[in-house]
Amino acid sequence: MGHRTIGLPAQLIALLRKHQGEQQAERAKARQHWEEGDWVFATATGRPVSPYSDYHEWKDLLASAGLRDSRLHDARHTAATVLLILGVPERTVMGVMGWSGSGMARRCWHVTDGIRNTVAKQGDGMLGESSEEGEEPSQEAN
Repeated sequence: MGHRTIGLPAQLIALLRKHQGEQQAERAKARQHWEEGDWVFATATGRPVSPYSDYHEWKDLLASAGLRDSRLHDARHTAATVLLILGVPERTVMGVMGWSGSGMARRCWHVTDGIRNTVAKQGDGMLGESSEEGEEPSQEAN
């Protein structure tokens, strides 16, 4: 398993610190039953959580949000796509995601209609006159 340094949004850091405080309370409550393992996510006694926990929590989260069923790994594709939407350069996305080649980026991120519209708007006016104000660019090209 590789290790890499990435930046975390302040909101995520705050959530992780809150979780750390909750875990400290669990550690104190478990006293001598706590098994130190330096896990970010652990059971109430400090043991590592089951690898299937993520799977089941992911499925429950999708169902409660009313979203289509998908693999937990698809969350990585979503993360890469969000970085693309945010305008993060490809080399940076590759570093964050741990990809060594751009082929992986092409397979894992997805160009959304919003991105297509943004690109179309950025190109507006390059051919001479600008489109009418408020006119949406075409979504399809033949």
